[in-house]
Amino acid sequence: MAKGKAPGKYYRETISVMELNDMFPDEESAVRWFEETRWPDGRHCPRCGSVHTKDVPNAKPMPYWCRGCKSYFSVRTSTSIEHSRLPLRKWVFATYLFVTSLKGVSSMKLHNDLKVTQKTAWFMLHRLREAWDEGGLEQFVGPAEMDETYMGGREKNKHSGKKLRAGRGTVGKTIVAGVRDRATNRVMAEVVPDTTGKTLERFVADRTVKGATVYTDRAAAYQGGISGREHEAVNHRIGEFVRGDVHTNGIESFWAMLKRAHKGTFHKISAKHMQRYVTEFAGRHNVRDEDTIDQMRNVIAGAVGKRLMYRDLIAN
Repeated sequence: MAKGKAPGKYYRETISVMELNDMFPDEESAVRWFEETRWPDGRHCPRCGSVHTKDVPNAKPMPYWCRGCKSYFSVRTSTSIEHSRLPLRKWVFATYLFVTSLKGVSSMKLHNDLKVTQKTAWFMLHRLREAWDEGGLEQFVGPAEMDETYMGGREKNKHSGKKLRAGRGTVGKTIVAGVRDRATNRVMAEVVPDTTGKTLERFVADRTVKGATVYTDRAAAYQGGISGREHEAVNHRIGEFVRGDVHTNGIESFWAMLKRAHKGTFHKISAKHMQRYVTEFAGRHNVRDEDTIDQMRNVIAGAVGKRLMYRDLIAN
């Protein structure tokens, strides 16, 4: 594993593809790593929590049996990859590519690298994104930076039959709001229906504690201040981007990474799945300072208790 002063986050312990292949030479090593990651304190039933389990001869229909609830289970049970028939070794390599590709990894690349179908690769990536869906709302102490952005293609570049109207700017785009906590460098972002003061104030109030200092630009939605928070803003319209500690550069850097991925890796992201991609990039941002193997463990731990069926993913 490479570690030492070098460009980028040199303090992190990284893993090369060659090292990963040495760490996981076969399916047995992948299964062992998954189990050690999920059950660091010893194997237990994912359904009832009982530690009274036993191995099943020939691992059929599953490798383990719970004496408590009398059911079979495996390390995949009650996770976002529960019904996957792919070898866990392929899931290890998929997870590695997922966490180490700062601008994301496309389903076509995963299809080529893992020798699975593009459809399977697309589903795999959404299952990994599901692992970083934290569900509950974390509240930042602040200072925090708040901003919103618009994701989607330009109307002028669309075929005439697909244009919403002969407009420009934000027409037809998906709105994403985000907040970055300066103390922890963590980011939370969410697709929102509009940029009204009511919507954005709810967003920041849910994610920051009362009394926190919140920095924004001077968008109309913030003109009335933010209830219960100390609020300061910079005026981008007159070229003011930094005034002492007042700026939104951190959250705007997050938007820049998300948009480079949109244009350069995925090319098109539907409004239907936009939140999943936003969740992926917030999750990757929040573990960037961790060693590569810990980033991978973070995904596996986050997959526990999640479920994503293909039929639900493609449903209208």
